[in-house]
Amino acid sequence: MAPGLTDRRRARFSAAEARRIALAASGFRDGRVERPTARHLARVVGRLGLLQIDSVNVLARAHYVPAFSRLGPYDPALLDRAAYGRRHRTLFEYWGHEASLIRIDLEPAFRWRMEEARAGRGIYGGLARFGAERRPFIDEVLREVETRGPLTAADLEGNRRPDELRGGWWGWTDAKRALEWLFWAGLLTTRTRRSFARIYDLPERVFPAEVIAQPTPEPAEAHRRLMAVAARALGIATEPDLRDYFRLDPASSKAAVAALVEAGDLLPAAVEGWSAPAYLDPAAAIPRRIEARALVSPFDPLVWERSRTERLFGFRYRLEIYTPAHKREHGYYVLPFLFGERLVARVDLKADRQAGRLLVQSVHLEPGAGDSAEILDALTAELGEMARWLGLGEVVASA
Repeated sequence: MAPGLTDRRRARFSAAEARRIALAASGFRDGRVERPTARHLARVVGRLGLLQIDSVNVLARAHYVPAFSRLGPYDPALLDRAAYGRRHRTLFEYWGHEASLIRIDLEPAFRWRMEEARAGRGIYGGLARFGAERRPFIDEVLREVETRGPLTAADLEGNRRPDELRGGWWGWTDAKRALEWLFWAGLLTTRTRRSFARIYDLPERVFPAEVIAQPTPEPAEAHRRLMAVAARALGIATEPDLRDYFRLDPASSKAAVAALVEAGDLLPAAVEGWSAPAYLDPAAAIPRRIEARALVSPFDPLVWERSRTERLFGFRYRLEIYTPAHKREHGYYVLPFLFGERLVARVDLKADRQAGRLLVQSVHLEPGAGDSAEILDALTAELGEMARWLGLGEVVASA
């Protein structure tokens, strides 16, 4: 029986209990590690199931930050090896919660999504139309990868005449679209990245043989598995919270929740202040306290679902990257600061790599967050850890 769940029939939780359940499930109870190893990283990724990838690099690539938030300064090469290493690869790229690095043992549970993409469903409209209209061209691109080996879109451009690169049959846009369609369809995957650009290859040349050999589950079974992974990562959540984790459709999500409840793999629950029914992972712990200290990426699973963030922490969070500068309330790239079990501040950060500085462009403390001096001392220490992790020599408050 999970620590804290002395009576599995208990179904009501206070807001504070739900918050601690969520933080423990997300890996913020375990504490920092002095010298994080591949084993520690595997524990984080194993718990979360996936890491979101995003192109914004004002601080650090999104997929690297969640492990730092939980482990402290670790070697990002550990994650690179897990995702792109030639041996013992444990992660793969696909569409999970947006573009993601996903535990490779979950690959069979995404084959239904790949099949849907081949049929033009569950895929961006423009790319679906491209797949329907340009299938001979897409097949030719696939043959190029089969014959030549791992390729980028730029590689496909390389042996074409300049007039063909200006939107023609082999234009860059068409090559990239074809590769992305094949990626959605599961016919290509990412072997590695070069300057953040995907290098595409055949799955059978990338994935471990034992993964390729796994049987493909029925879609309903795959949905149940993904929802169970989401439940373990979230601890306690509503059905829409669980659905959002792997971006399932409502009908599939609701059916999976009902099946998991019937099997005892999810427990119905109620949380103080939540209007919707909640569901508890049977393995969830309810710690008496959480003593975390972490800067949390905007792309961290803890804060993905903004309404859940508000329910758990009373913290209304919006990423303002696409907000005009004069309309931003807190800054361009703002990280919530987790201290204890509360989100107590918002910190707008930028890595000035050329000058070797971590720029703190603004700090906003949350109303009623507590002792501001204590919070600022903890934040200063965490900023120093982040600067060290990023290889930056100093932390500088911007004017």
